[in-house]
Parts: sequence; structure tokens; C-alpha cells
Amino acid sequence: MSGDHHDPAIALKTIKANGIAIRYAEIGEGPLVLFTHGWPEGWASWRHQMAALAAAGYRAVAPDMRGYGGTEAPAEIERYSILDLVADQVELVKALGAESAVIVGHDWGAPVAWHCALLRPDIFPAVVGMSVPWTPPGYTDMLTSLEKLGIRDFYIQYFQAPGVADAELDRNPRESLHRIYQDGFGHRTDRRKSMIRMKSGGGILDNTDPPGVLPDWLSDGHMAYMAEQFRQSGFRGGLNWYRCLRRNAALMAPWRGQPIRQPSLFIAGANDGVMHFPASKAQIDAFPRTLPGCRGVHVLDGAGHWIQQERAEEVSDLLRAFLAELR
Repeated sequence: MSGDHHDPAIALKTIKANGIAIRYAEIGEGPLVLFTHGWPEGWASWRHQMAALAAAGYRAVAPDMRGYGGTEAPAEIERYSILDLVADQVELVKALGAESAVIVGHDWGAPVAWHCALLRPDIFPAVVGMSVPWTPPGYTDMLTSLEKLGIRDFYIQYFQAPGVADAELDRNPRESLHRIYQDGFGHRTDRRKSMIRMKSGGGILDNTDPPGVLPDWLSDGHMAYMAEQFRQSGFRGGLNWYRCLRRNAALMAPWRGQPIRQPSLFIAGANDGVMHFPASKAQIDAFPRTLPGCRGVHVLDGAGHWIQQERAEEVSDLLRAFLAELR
């Protein structure tokens, strides 16, 4: 756990919350800021922001999300719904002895953070989403929308069959992570394949370029740490989140069209594949209506998907400024 990849002052602890054992990383004292990671990552994707916010007088906590790393991974697919994921964070805040937290999410962690803010504004008085824009619950789910567009080669569709992507990615976690992370690098100009639209048949690995040189912001030490996390947990838990997409749309029906009113912030990389999903531009354009408390939309030029690592200082600065305005 030492070396160049994260601050030795960050402590790893485990606590029981919402009926499962949740492992979380913690550093600093002060108002609680809760960080929710996406796929396929872990608490350590927030290592830079945690250290920066602790130095600025905050208590930074980043759990391994349900199904990841040192956190429990229930067997049943239906236990990975958006309501389970929100409940984990609500109960984690309580278990940590806090009454509220600003919540910050990236990738799949962004919908979790947005829904925490939507469902429990009393506990989450402010929210930051990265990569995935907020869109209020609607009448259709992403899988149905893709089918209506005639799209059959989207990676999320490949993830639906239990055991398929899991087995493929579990075979060599280090190579799987390297290929997936590389697919989201902002600086890549020589991209031949992409996992987002799986053009060449086969699985994720057939639709990504072979592992190349890691950029300076993603160290070998960090990659080795993450590979070990997935060697222990496997990829199944994280993939189960995608298998609840249709169910999530039904569960969220009472909140269709509901905006998030509390202070919010959105950060993404201009070269993030998610920014080129069919609906993303319209979702961001709708923020005045869907995110009326929005304090800023920051799309960082040249940056890719793993924004909080690729542009660590810039993202930490944006978070500090947002938090300072709330105080």
C-alpha cells in the first residue's frame, strides 16, 4: 500500500451498513465528503482528491462500492439496484456518525451520487457528478432506448448475460483493467478499437487495443493494486449494476421528471466517451431545468474518462472551490 500510488495517511476500515460489510478509505477531519467510484474501479480512484480535501479541512471517505474490493458482494443480481446503492451510502453516513455529507461520484458512482441527492436531500445537501450527466428518471431505460435506436453492439448490452463478461474479465484482471482504462484515456489519438461500440464481435478484450505504455498519471503501483483488488473480488459484483438497469427504471417511476434542487456541479473530460453517448448533450443542455442548483459545468479540454486521476489537481481545485462556496 506504499509507494507512489496513494497517501499512507489514508486509513482503510470496514463497517457494517445496510446489512453488508463496507470497506472504506478515510483521511482528514471536518465536514464529511463522500466519494463514490464507478466501474471498474475502487476507493483508490479518489486517492488524489481525498488527500487534497483532507488538507483543506474536510473528512474524506471513499467506500469500495457494493460488489467491489473489500466490500461485500451479495450473490443475487437484484441486490445491486439503484435503491440498494443509495441505501448503502445513506447508511454509511449514519454509521460514520455524521448527519450529512456532500457526495461526489464518477462514472457509475455519478448516478449513485445524483440519486442520493434526489432521494435524500436532507442527508446530501450538495452533489458533484463526474462523467455521467444527471437526467431525471424517465419512462424508458437505457437498454430499451438503445434497442429503439437499432443499436445492438453497445458494451452495456454485452454485460447483460450473467457470467459472460465476468468470466472474460476475471481471466487476467491486470490485462482487463489496462485495456479498459486505456480505452478511456483522453490523449489517445491512435485508437483503433473501442469497447463502447463492440464492432469486432467477441468480448471486451477483442474490442480494445492491446495494453500500451501507461500515462504518467496512472502508475504501475496503482495498476498492480487495482489488479489485486479485482483478483480478490472478481468482476461479477460491478457488472451486476448494469443488470439492474431495467429494474431501476421501474423502481424510480415515482420520481419521473424530478429535478435535483440542491447545489450541484458537473465535471467531465471533453474526450470522455460518455460525452458522446446519444443522449449526453441533451442531458447537459437540460441542466437549467433538471439541475436548477447547478454551480458550474466544467468540461476539461483534452481530458478523457478517468477525469479525477488524469486531471487530479484541476478536479481537486474545482471541488475545493465548490465546497468553499457551501460553507
